Order: sequence, then structure tokens, then C-alpha cells
Amino acid sequence: MKVNGIVDDIKGVIFDMDGLLVNSEKLYWEANIQATKEAKLGLPDDSYLKLAGATVKEMQEFYHRYFKTEKQRDDFIKRTDDLVWEWTDQGKLKLQPGVQEALDKFQDLGLHMAIASSNYKDVVDHVLWVTGIRNYFDFELTYLDVQKGHIQAKPAPDIYLAAAERIHIPKENLLVFEDSSTGVQAASSAGLKVVMIPDLLPPSEFDKNNATMICKNFFEFLKEI
Repeated sequence: MKVNGIVDDIKGVIFDMDGLLVNSEKLYWEANIQATKEAKLGLPDDSYLKLAGATVKEMQEFYHRYFKTEKQRDDFIKRTDDLVWEWTDQGKLKLQPGVQEALDKFQDLGLHMAIASSNYKDVVDHVLWVTGIRNYFDFELTYLDVQKGHIQAKPAPDIYLAAAERIHIPKENLLVFEDSSTGVQAASSAGLKVVMIPDLLPPSEFDKNNATMICKNFFEFLKEI
């Protein structure tokens, strides 16, 4: 695949999932708000935006700041996860604009495709089957692979280095798609080209300097091939 502004021929694509392929970041945000109101915690609605694409350290700092006990934190996380799972089954989880068209195009071009997500394996599997896009991908790496492989989660480059090795395509011929600064940092630190398609948060100065390209959505990217 030839892409405007990229010299190398692209033969493989690695995707993040939440907020990029599906609107799950928005659902998690809404679930955070509902879980907090049910527990009468009184957090401002916009406070959860800090969790969008957050690192493990940033998430720990958020929980330490806003939750008095581990049980209160764990109940909040479980309720959030349960709500998103329930809403996914109800059809509220949707593919982001242009995703279906991009997957079809990449498949037609014979590209190898994979997922490198920080989410749990059961969640990733659930999302892919519910949205009907599971069979587009050669494999998925998830937080389970981080735990089993004793590697660091994003923004460390580890999961993208593992994906690049498993897909058996030279780095210069791979393209990563990410929606968050954490993901852009992980991909760029792995020495991979990365297209950022922002979701809930706008691109930072770091993103503007390190992303190969920033597009509003997948439709915009498809105009470049």
C-alpha cells in the first residue's frame, strides 16, 4: 500500500482498539459517570477524561486521588466494566467512522492486520465478535500478553515490538493506528510509523511531533492512499 507522504510500501497494519476501532472510550466515560453517581462519589464528569488512553501509573494516581479505599475503587472499576459489557451487548458499541471501509480496503490490498491493545483479552474478544470484525486480523495482543510476557504496557514500546516480531514484516513496512498520546509514544518508541486518529482528547504537541500523520477519521486517511 502506497500512502502519500510515506516512502516505504506498507505491507502490514497494527491497530489499537479502544477509541480507535470502536467508540468504547466514550462508553467507558459514560459508565464512569454512572458508576460514580450510583456510588454517590461526587466526582466531576470531566475528571474521567484523564483515564482515556492513560498509562498504568496515571490510572493508579487517579484512583489514589479520588477513592478512599481499595474496595471503593474495585467496586467502581467492576461496575464500569459491567456497564460497558452490557451496553456492548445492547448494540451501543459502534465502529468508529470509516473503520469498516478501511478494513475492507486493507483486506483487498492483501495487507496483514493485527491488534495491540492494553485491554483484557476477554474484552477484546467480546468487542471483535460483537462488531463482526474478528476475522480481519491475523492475531491480537492484549494485556494478557503483557502479563504473560513480563513486558511493560504502553507507553513502553514492548507490545508493538512484540507485534512487529510476530507479524513477520520489516518495521519500515508496518503502519500503526492509534488514538491516544500513550499509544503514539509506544509506537514511535518502537520505531514504527504511526497514524493518530484522536478520539476524546485532541493531539498534544508530542503527538504532532511524533505521529507520522494525524487524521480526523479513517475516511480522511483513505484519501491518502
